[in-house]
Amino acid sequence: MINDLAAKAKQELFPAQVVRSQQQGHDFLFVCENSVQLQLQVITDKILRFRYATEVGFTPDFSYAIPADRPRQAPQFLEFREKPDHFRITTDRLICTIAKADLHVRILDRSGTILSEDDKGFHWQHNDDTGNDIVKMSKQVQSGVCYYGLGDKPENMNLRGKRFMNWGSDTYGYVKGSDPLYKNIPFYLELHQKIAHGIFFDNSFKAFFDFAAERADVTSFWAEGGEMNYYFIYGPTLTEVTEEYTRLTCPPELPPLWALGYHQCKWSYFPESNVKKIAAGFRERQIPCDALYLDIDYMDGYRCFTWSPTHFPEPKRMIKELADDGFKLVVIIDPGIKIDPEYSVYNEALEQDFFCRRADGPLMRGSVWPGLCNFPDYTKPAVREWWSGLFKGLIAEDGVRGVWNDMNEPAVFEKGTFPDDVRFHYEGHSGSHRKAHNIYGMQMARATAAGVKRFSYPNRPFTITRSTYAGGQRYSSAWTGDNIASWEHLWLANIQCQRLSISGFSFVGSDVGGFVETPDGELYVRWVALAAFHPFFRTHSSGDHGDQEPWSFGEEYMVLARHFISLRYRLLPYMYTTFWQYVQNGTPMLRPLAFIDQNDTDTYLRMAEFSLGDHLLVCPITTPGVDGRWMYLPKGQWYYYWTNELKSGGAEVWASANLDRIPLFVRAGAVIPFYPLMQYVGEKVVEEITLHVYYKKGQEASVLYDDGGEGYAYQEGKSTTRRFTVLGTDTSLTLKQEIEGEYKPSFATYNVVLHGLPFETTSQIVDGEAMNLDEHITDTGLTLPSMIVGVGFGEVVLKGNVIPVVVS
Repeated sequence: MINDLAAKAKQELFPAQVVRSQQQGHDFLFVCENSVQLQLQVITDKILRFRYATEVGFTPDFSYAIPADRPRQAPQFLEFREKPDHFRITTDRLICTIAKADLHVRILDRSGTILSEDDKGFHWQHNDDTGNDIVKMSKQVQSGVCYYGLGDKPENMNLRGKRFMNWGSDTYGYVKGSDPLYKNIPFYLELHQKIAHGIFFDNSFKAFFDFAAERADVTSFWAEGGEMNYYFIYGPTLTEVTEEYTRLTCPPELPPLWALGYHQCKWSYFPESNVKKIAAGFRERQIPCDALYLDIDYMDGYRCFTWSPTHFPEPKRMIKELADDGFKLVVIIDPGIKIDPEYSVYNEALEQDFFCRRADGPLMRGSVWPGLCNFPDYTKPAVREWWSGLFKGLIAEDGVRGVWNDMNEPAVFEKGTFPDDVRFHYEGHSGSHRKAHNIYGMQMARATAAGVKRFSYPNRPFTITRSTYAGGQRYSSAWTGDNIASWEHLWLANIQCQRLSISGFSFVGSDVGGFVETPDGELYVRWVALAAFHPFFRTHSSGDHGDQEPWSFGEEYMVLARHFISLRYRLLPYMYTTFWQYVQNGTPMLRPLAFIDQNDTDTYLRMAEFSLGDHLLVCPITTPGVDGRWMYLPKGQWYYYWTNELKSGGAEVWASANLDRIPLFVRAGAVIPFYPLMQYVGEKVVEEITLHVYYKKGQEASVLYDDGGEGYAYQEGKSTTRRFTVLGTDTSLTLKQEIEGEYKPSFATYNVVLHGLPFETTSQIVDGEAMNLDEHITDTGLTLPSMIVGVGFGEVVLKGNVIPVVVS
């Protein structure tokens, strides 16, 4: 008799005939002959959750991505019917059928368009080496489909034809196509027939995604353990898909306004005299800057939560002196705790059994910057509570304003990461490193954020992380890791930040200028110009590759870098409002062209152009020695920011852009708020905001949110939302304002600057009273009509006589 058990163990297994179904509220259970089960949960009218169990049944339901206390929204409509060969579940927006023969799933919209259809559907294979099931899902590929998202993957915007792995890795000097990288966000979007949906595969094991790479007609995703547990998220627009996903996994709280300013970092600024020199360099050159960073050399022998007595003998005094000059100090904290019996943090964790252990009991040991280290198990609530308490000294006593988590993939020298047998608490659902690796950085960031928030109060916290998982946006900002000073990496920074934004993680940026090697002045300025439109704006470099402050490349390039950093500070109210939209609705701050107009198929493969918020369209220069570029404008009317030239969209246009420009367009009808230029947030009281109003024949809406940019009073209603409507005709422009909220701003007036008026004004009426027009010289050198109006105005009406408008 031949023993074929080994061969059978490698077979792919599938669900059998459905023998039983039941409904309990908004949840449905389907049980097969071979004990396979499908639990289908109707989360909302637009979100369906599919959770499969093999013959062993369901494990306890737990996710780090979705808070346990998140309330479920009842669907507006729900119907369940049994047909001869399938079951049908209908919501207000979707129709889902489950085949009785094999649990195959088909999802349609209410008009009958097929959105998603299983190929093999759910199947699995047992792994004798680990004891886990390799859980798999494959779906049919529709013709002309595009795939987007999946976090920080350094690839073309459309992922079709590619395969990727989620296994957070310290990838120093990565290049285009490197995989995996630091972050693990198992969420992607699919666009087909101008209709969008998303898939969120909530599984923390090593996971893979094949977007029609192996077979052109099949896309699939699978993981080396855990459950097949995924969410189908309907749009029908791409933006709505990201919004639904971000609300599901929860957006962050609002950051302090200074966190949206310019940050300067290096590995490493030390000793204190060097930090003071850098700070003075910004103020002397009038280059705005809000935050300076200290890398690992600020510590005593790389021991976390300590200060080097040589480099920084009086940190509290130094931080106070920096704060008096407007600088907030951010310090790095890594997960590796040096094995040192004279080190209190090590002793506390050792005594309370807070370190990760190997399967047979020994502590996990690995070498990182301090030498041999042990590593906290951040998946244990008591460890997170202890860790958060460690920040009292840095934050509450010394005055540090932000914390930067690095090396938290987790990274270990020579080995890459922890061995697979390292054990984790995992909120009581214990498991090995295979299960916990992809969420380790997220849980470290979670513990760090709790501590920084606790000891920063009543100020808001600021944290940044290198590694994360889906939902990690709740705890931290992020950057794209150890990039290279190259034109390719400038191109990648643009793509990666867009991709992270549409993957629910908007508070992101890159190391401006590159971390590895040294840029020349041209590359650095082009990078600053792009990063000025990224939510997180920080120059960071490795100390062994030369200086990388804005003045490091000579006077000419310093002036240009200052020019773009200053523009960022003028745009802070627009950036902050865009962040508020992200917090309120999950709306991605950075949006690729397909997100702006998915009905225009010419946008689907475009990668360079993106919008920041509702009304600014940006396209970086990523080639040396050029004075502009061709770019695609979405349909509609757009003003070139630098010249006020009006362009028609739905076509490629040439954007002239020497080093003092980045291709930047403003949507016609937009109202763009500008602050007065400040060297740091809070340097001066904002007494007036400039509203740049761009004429449009038709109607356009804009918004300005304000809460002072610090503290938590906004959570108690102390905020103001100002909604502007522009309505233009051939001979008139009307600007209306509606104000919601009770927050009293510091500014009492607006300077309303009018762009693109197609008529000679003959009258200007503000709330029924005649006003005179003045002239305003913009930052770009344009002389435009303007007027000063009270901050509480209701309506501005301008009328005049027609003059010709030239549209190129």
